[in-house]
Amino acid sequence: MEPIALEPIDGLTVTTLVDNVTDSLLADEGPAKRPSMAAAPRIPARLIAGGESDDALRAEHGFSALVKIEKGGRETCVLFDAGRTPDGLVANMRRLDLPPGEIDIIVLSHGHWDHTTGMDGLVGRLGSVNMPVLIHPEFWSRRRLAFPGRDPVELPSTSKSALQGAGFEIVEQRQPSFLLDGSLLVTGEVDRTTEFERGFPDTRRIELARGSPTR
Repeated sequence: MEPIALEPIDGLTVTTLVDNVTDSLLADEGPAKRPSMAAAPRIPARLIAGGESDDALRAEHGFSALVKIEKGGRETCVLFDAGRTPDGLVANMRRLDLPPGEIDIIVLSHGHWDHTTGMDGLVGRLGSVNMPVLIHPEFWSRRRLAFPGRDPVELPSTSKSALQGAGFEIVEQRQPSFLLDGSLLVTGEVDRTTEFERGFPDTRRIELARGSPTR
């Protein structure tokens, strides 16, 4: 593939909204800025002297990040993935004082529920939305976990009709695509070329019969 040239931007900020680990004791280091315990929102805590504690960021299995791009005096906010629980994403955005209404576009890397379920809470905060969601065409594939000696468990999957009903414009792209004036590129499908990238060995794709409705 020919190299894809990107135009320069004026500024870039990536804020981790949901991750597997959080550490309130980490200090700022280099370009990385960490939330301050002193500046965190407060919550009631009856057994703590003073009756309150800091409302710490929630860690959960999965991922979400907010990408802010500054170019030519314009700021564009891209939400990349949405975390595992309905309220985890929006709760952490509240703690970080980041209004969900500033999001311009959403990119969901794949259809696993630990990267998509936070869309539910986002709709709960925004109401009916008019926003593009960029996904891979196989985003809707249903999968299950099949551990040896246990009954298979189907993984939660996103409802296409519910996503559209909430007002999202679904854009399915397999190839690389630009989102911001030649400066922000979504790479599209990334081939698995090493043994490390072969995927979780105990997941199985659920094959639907031809003509089965998409939920």
